[in-house]
Amino acid sequence: MRAALSAQARQKAGSRILRRETGLVSKVLLYGVLLAFAVMTLFPLAWLVISSFKTTQAFQLDPLGLPKRWYVANYPQAWRIGKFGTLLANSLLYTSVSTAAVILLASAAGFAFAKLKSRWTPVLHGTFVMGILLTIQSIMVPLFLVANMANLYNTRLGVLIVYTGISLPIPVYLFTAYIRGIPDAVVESARVDGAGYLTIFRRIILPMTRPVAVTVAILNIASIWNEFMLINILVSDDRLKSLPVGILKFSGALSSDYGKQFAALVIGLLPMVTFYLIFRKQITQGVSAGAVKG
Repeated sequence: MRAALSAQARQKAGSRILRRETGLVSKVLLYGVLLAFAVMTLFPLAWLVISSFKTTQAFQLDPLGLPKRWYVANYPQAWRIGKFGTLLANSLLYTSVSTAAVILLASAAGFAFAKLKSRWTPVLHGTFVMGILLTIQSIMVPLFLVANMANLYNTRLGVLIVYTGISLPIPVYLFTAYIRGIPDAVVESARVDGAGYLTIFRRIILPMTRPVAVTVAILNIASIWNEFMLINILVSDDRLKSLPVGILKFSGALSSDYGKQFAALVIGLLPMVTFYLIFRKQITQGVSAGAVKG
C-alpha cells in the first residue's frame, strides 16, 4: 500500500516538474518572439532618428553607424523647406474636426439604425455598409467634379466634408452593432419618462458608446493624418495641404539630401508617436472595450 502511494506521489511530482519545465520553455520562446518583434520595430525608428542628424556625406560613408558630429541643422532647414508650420496646423485641423464630426454623425446614425425601427432602416443601413467596399481610387474623379461644381475646390471646408464622408461607413457599422447590444428597455423607459429621442441620444446613448467612440477616433486619426491622395485632388494651394505633402517635397530635387529627408520623415512621424505614447492606456482600453458582437 505504501509502495503504491509512494509511486503515485512520485508520478504527481514528476508531472508537476514536467509542467513547470514546459511552462518555462514556453515563456522563453514567447518572450524571445516578442523581443524579436520589438527589435524589428524599434531598430528602423532608431536608425531613422540617428540618420537625421547626419550630413549626406556622413550618411553615405557610414549608413549604419553613429554620427561623428551630430548635425542638428537638418531640422530647421527641413522645417523651412517643407513649410511644416502651416502644413502641421492644417493636418491638426483636418484630423480633429473630421474625427469629431465622424463620431457625432456615426453615433447618431448608429442609434437610429439600431433603435428606431422603420421599413427604410435596412436599406439606409445597407447603403452605409456598402461604402466600406468603395476604394479611394474609384471615387477620386467624381469627388473632384462634385467639389468643383459645389465651389468647394481649394477650400478647407471641402476637405473636411470629404474626409468626414469617406470615414463614415466603418464607424456607422461599429456604432450600430454596439448600440444594438444596449437593451431596448433603456430607451423605452426614457420614452415613458417623457424624454425625446434627441435627449435619449445625448444623455444616455452617447455616454454609453464611449468605448467604441475611442476605437473610431483611433482609426480615423491614423487614416486622416496619413492621407495623401485626396488632399492633392481637393486643393492645389500649398497653404491648404497637409503634412504628408510637405514630406513629398524631399523626394524630388532634394532626393539626394538624405539628412533633410530623414529629418522631414521624423517631423512627420513625431506627432503620431507622441499621440500613441500619451494616450496608449486609453487606446488599449478603447480597442478592447470597443469590440462588438456580430
